[in-house]
Amino acid sequence: MSFQLNLPPSAVAKLAKTEDDFPKKVSREEWRKQKELEEARKAGTAPAMVDEEGKEINPHIPQYIMQAPWYYGVDAATLKHQRVQPETMKPLSEVGAWYKRGVKQGSTATKFRKGACQNCGSMTHQKKDCFERPRKIGAKFTGDDIAPDEHLQPNIDFSYESKRDRWNGLDPEEHQKKIHEEFARVEEAKRTLKEQSLDLSLMEGDSDKTEKKIDSDDEDKYADHIDMPGQKFETKQRITVRNLRIREDTAKYLYNLDVNSAFYDPKTRSMRENPFQGKDQAEVKFTGDNFVRFSGDAAEFASNQVFAWNAYEAGTDVHLQADPTRLAMLNKEVEKRKDDFKSSLKEGVLAKYGGEEHLEAPPKHLLMAQTEDYVEYSRHGTIIKGNEKPVIRSKYEEDVYINNHSSVWGSFWSNGKWGFKCCHSTIKESYCTGEAGKEAAQNEILAIEEGDESPVEEEPQKSLLEQHQEKMNGKKRKKKKKKNKHKKHKKKSSSESSSEESDEEGKINQKKLKKALTKEDEHRKKAEELLKLDERKRPYNSMYEAIVPTEEEMEAWRMKNLQSDDPMAHFKS
Repeated sequence: MSFQLNLPPSAVAKLAKTEDDFPKKVSREEWRKQKELEEARKAGTAPAMVDEEGKEINPHIPQYIMQAPWYYGVDAATLKHQRVQPETMKPLSEVGAWYKRGVKQGSTATKFRKGACQNCGSMTHQKKDCFERPRKIGAKFTGDDIAPDEHLQPNIDFSYESKRDRWNGLDPEEHQKKIHEEFARVEEAKRTLKEQSLDLSLMEGDSDKTEKKIDSDDEDKYADHIDMPGQKFETKQRITVRNLRIREDTAKYLYNLDVNSAFYDPKTRSMRENPFQGKDQAEVKFTGDNFVRFSGDAAEFASNQVFAWNAYEAGTDVHLQADPTRLAMLNKEVEKRKDDFKSSLKEGVLAKYGGEEHLEAPPKHLLMAQTEDYVEYSRHGTIIKGNEKPVIRSKYEEDVYINNHSSVWGSFWSNGKWGFKCCHSTIKESYCTGEAGKEAAQNEILAIEEGDESPVEEEPQKSLLEQHQEKMNGKKRKKKKKKNKHKKHKKKSSSESSSEESDEEGKINQKKLKKALTKEDEHRKKAEELLKLDERKRPYNSMYEAIVPTEEEMEAWRMKNLQSDDPMAHFKS
């Protein structure tokens, strides 16, 4: 290793023009002598190189570290450019410096001073920063009970070590005082216990045995068995073995007990991969030993190293540790050229094929942030209209429109039937008919209620049976009217034929009644089975047909339905 003068390019150009003291090419013999001198310095047979302060330079330091850059401007061998420059160092506080608490010692003021706090009279803060209770009449007007001045905290600038020193700011006198007080209390308790035991032994007459017992109790019998955290102390061998993990901490291989989890190396006690794959790193206690390699500036450093290798293969002699500034500038220039090339390529494609207007749309985050919600505010800023609470959605399917309907099934109710609001249809799988369906449903309701022209009065609520009987009576009247219209010219049948027909109708009614009774029994059995089931497991029958029951079905229901006030209810089968 030998010092070589590193001149700036401008100085080299000037020397080349003047041809005075221009560094000539080193001959083979001189180059061989320099190599021999370097080997002798490394072997220790030749004296080491000395810097400008007279300090020896280690001959094993690489050339690129010892050689100062051209902009540093040195004429002799030196390592000053590798050290921290004094002009760049900030003045730091001393190790003993710390923040003072409380108020200043000494006498306090007796009357109000100009510029002091109007509430308490202290000079170190103003009224808006005062921590005392607001007085009814401040110290500015009364002049009584002037508060002492606090310590103005200095601007302390610590170094890296003093910031992380756990004992920085500790008052040793206070600590010693606390230890002394605790020790004194323990000694006093021991003394009183010894006196009590001696008094007891004198009364019993065994003073020697009790003194020996008390002396043995004072010794630290368990001192050899106490270990520091993170260490194992062998009392017999008198050696301390350092463990890699404190016993209270969770072992790495216990974070995830899955067999296919991250590999744990028991020899080095390391787990390089993350045992909690797929989880948020902020919520996980341990993310693997390799996390440090990919955090901070490690990734940027690795990319710079790859760029240096690629540049060296391309013919540019650049080194990451030797000349990091040059490498950074070169990397910046390459990235700029890449961006220029991409932009020129993009402009060429747009000029050839067009479509630039589609790229001028606003960004997605602006589009997603815009809303068209209408909100009205009052003069005072309160919301009058708009910004209502959102509708709570369930996990089930909602707002499903089928068969061209514009409303959901169940949005319309009429005459004990559910339907669609858009067309008033009560058939679930029907196709939407719109306004025509509404008119048809309205006409049907009017046709049903044709005979009822009496004024509407508030009547007591009727039971389901009474309502059903009224409907059936209304239907019978309509049938009679139609029969009278169509059978005006027919003659009345004989009494014998009418009696036969009535007998036949009675037989048919009896048959229908038997069927209705069996059907009612089956319905009741099914209802009892459903009631025994858990309500969460009951089936939901949305396709139930809402049909008006016949006279036979109503009679079967009356026969099967037992009433509590019926005296013969217990004798019915």
